[in-house]
Amino acid sequence: MFSAIARVFRTPDLRRKIAFTLGIIVLYRLGAHVPSPFVDFTNVQECLADASNTQGLLSLVNLFSGGALLQLSIFALGVMPYITATIIVQLLRVVIPHFESLYKEGQAGQARLTQYTRYLTIALALLQSTTLVTVARSGQLFGTTSVTSCSQLLTNDAWWAQLLMIITMTAGTGLIMWFAELVTERGIGNGMSLLIFTSIAASFPSAMWTIWQSRGFETFLLVILVGIVIVGLVVFVEQSQRRIPVQYAKRMVGRRTYGGTNTYIPIKVNMAGVVPVIFASSLLYIPALIAQFNQTTDANGELAPWVVWIQNYLTKGDHPLYWAIYFLLIVGFTYFYVAITFNPVDVADNMKKYGGFIPGIRAGRPTAEYLDYVLTRITLPGSIYLGLVALIPLIALSTLSASSSFPFGGTSILIMVGVGLETVKQIDAQLQQRHYEGLLR
Repeated sequence: MFSAIARVFRTPDLRRKIAFTLGIIVLYRLGAHVPSPFVDFTNVQECLADASNTQGLLSLVNLFSGGALLQLSIFALGVMPYITATIIVQLLRVVIPHFESLYKEGQAGQARLTQYTRYLTIALALLQSTTLVTVARSGQLFGTTSVTSCSQLLTNDAWWAQLLMIITMTAGTGLIMWFAELVTERGIGNGMSLLIFTSIAASFPSAMWTIWQSRGFETFLLVILVGIVIVGLVVFVEQSQRRIPVQYAKRMVGRRTYGGTNTYIPIKVNMAGVVPVIFASSLLYIPALIAQFNQTTDANGELAPWVVWIQNYLTKGDHPLYWAIYFLLIVGFTYFYVAITFNPVDVADNMKKYGGFIPGIRAGRPTAEYLDYVLTRITLPGSIYLGLVALIPLIALSTLSASSSFPFGGTSILIMVGVGLETVKQIDAQLQQRHYEGLLR
């Protein structure tokens, strides 16, 4: 293993790419700690010490930003606008035929879709930064807290100061997007995925230290052991796939013979990735957001019954009803997203066009029906797996009394394992181009 790592750093081109990627990561982490204009840094740090009970979509966005959101830094929005824009563009392929035709045009059409994603990212960054500045100005960024300084996060609440903050955060999102594209072009791995990986990994040391301080060394050691088991299971499931054999008939083109090869269609157990978890978290945050803007009380000083019900069952994430709704939403969104991203009819048509067939299955419609049959059944364990992994931090809330201090679960572990595996595979592929042996055995 150490000899393989040494070969990586002895290869000049690979060493240069890794150094460039690490340099971009350092700049990204530095920007996450630079406060935006007119932000009271001292008050923000005091509030952060009392914000360990932050739940819902805000904690998810803060996770993807590496803690920059609640610090109101220049990179406060992180990669969330780009992720949201990418998902929206993928969903629009189903609704807008022009987007689907662009996707099928190849590299030129996908470049146009990438450009649309960039424009949408900036628009979403403007919207989200405006919302973030408004919430920070109202003193509700950290929710209900006993720290009085949380209501005074800004040093200047004039309209031009807020406009400058919005422009700064939006420009920070554009800079992050540029960083990610530079890493993809000149570094190692997918740039945006690596920045997400960096943001999540940055929260691990503080989370583990919090567990050690609050629960003791025995609980800390137990969390480490549970984390190793969870990582092993996630790696096993993420690498699991159903391989459907495909044969291509021989055909003559001029004097040359093409085809006659055997291959397979890999259908992963978890084809949806982490997107269903993001969908479910966003949808569950909507009732809490509506209840937050309906805090009017009656003559007795009590809130409306439906607001109290939402605050008790759909806000904190420590109730079995919340777990059940969250789990069912993840299962439903997994089927929905897989149906969008994998079209059995298109796969069957492409196979038929190039003379491919599944042994024992006729080409055309029977092949599409067979692929849909396999996809539907393999998505069930994948969706259950996603739901169980996403529930791990919520269950830790009941046992450790701090869900945000349990890093091994939910979106964090899924993204870290997926990005880590993909990056190692890319390093191995580039190493094999220059040596007989790669990084992996």
